[in-house]
Order: sequence, then structure tokens, then C-alpha cells
Amino acid sequence: MPEPKITVETTVEAPLAEVWRAYTTPGDIQQWNAASDDWHTTRATVDLRVGGAFSSRMEAKDGSFGFDFEGIYTRVEPQRAIEYEFGGRLARVEFLPGTGAVTVRVSFDPESTHSPEQQREGWQAILDNFARHVERRPR
Repeated sequence: MPEPKITVETTVEAPLAEVWRAYTTPGDIQQWNAASDDWHTTRATVDLRVGGAFSSRMEAKDGSFGFDFEGIYTRVEPQRAIEYEFGGRLARVEFLPGTGAVTVRVSFDPESTHSPEQQREGWQAILDNFARHVERRPR
């Protein structure tokens, strides 16, 4: 029986169009896509269409380790949802507008190397960085 999906979410106090743009633009992704201050994303590419590929090069700032987080978009609903396949796993990102804010919810298939709690914490930290990045931007 497969493991249940892990879900993380954050609320971003910004208009939906800004939240969507920051989530899907390579220059923005490089600024927010890290789980801790000792990591960064050095390169990002996005081909935001069904069948299009994405890639984010994530590296420890001390150069000790790095990997490519990459996959293929399987569903794109502008300003609503993105689904993608990465390494045989699936993920869904939902953009849920509310009053003056947008909830971004990410659900993904876990992997077997790290505990579900470690995975939840890492993905949540990245999503929290995303929210801070968008909210700091001048409007």
C-alpha cells in the first residue's frame, strides 16, 4: 500500500497574480527555494505547460552537496493549480484565493530516504521562505 501524500501549506498576503508569478518565475524561484539559510538554488528553469520540464539546482552554500530537483508538468491551470511528476513521484500545488491573501497548498508523494516528518519540515520551510519572499516584494 502506498504511503499517504504529505501536505504543507502557507498563506501569502499578496494578490493571486503576484503569488502565481513568484511561484513560476525562475528568477524568483532562485530567491526563495531553500529549506535553510545554508542552502540556495543556483539555477532554475521553467517550461510551464503540460509536458514542459522544470529544474532547480539546489546546493549547500559550502559546496559540499547539491542536486537537481526536476520533473515534468502534468497539469497546469493558471492561477489555480500545478501538478507535476518528479522522480516517479507526483505533486500538486493549489493556489486558493481568500480575502487579501492566497493559501498555497502542496501535496506530494513521500520518498523513502527521509522520514515523513523530515520531508514535511523541509517542504514547509521552503514554502515559508516563498511566503516571506512574496510579502517582502514592493507592490
